[in-house]
Amino acid sequence: MRFLCIDLGDKRTGLAICDGDEIMASPLGIIEGQKNLQYEIIKIAKEHQVQGLVFGLALNMDGTEGDRAIQTKKIVEEIKTKISLPVFFQDERLSTFSAGNKLSRIGLTHKKKKFKIDAIAAAEILTEFLNSRKKVSGNQNNY
Repeated sequence: MRFLCIDLGDKRTGLAICDGDEIMASPLGIIEGQKNLQYEIIKIAKEHQVQGLVFGLALNMDGTEGDRAIQTKKIVEEIKTKISLPVFFQDERLSTFSAGNKLSRIGLTHKKKKFKIDAIAAAEILTEFLNSRKKVSGNQNNY
């Protein structure tokens, strides 16, 4: 299945996509701001002919849902009324931290990092989601 991953943020929303074989997640880009966010997500999902949506769920470090997770679920419920794709959630704890570490290794300025980090974090979330699907199905590829 081809998935679109959405890492919702207050200022920017990161997007990532995977191939149809669910092997590789790649950063796709960002959506700036909140205006028409739901419609932008739906438009991008249709453009890329995805078969499912994965939303990063910002859980607290103890695994409980905080305000951000509740807000994400509300947005997802609204999107589900407008598009008939399966929707999944993936724990996104430390995804932005991990993405930041990757970006710091390549020497980007702070300004350049802030426009890439959300899409890379979305790719991190999608990679975790794909790995969890492989574990559940027992379909471990040895590459």
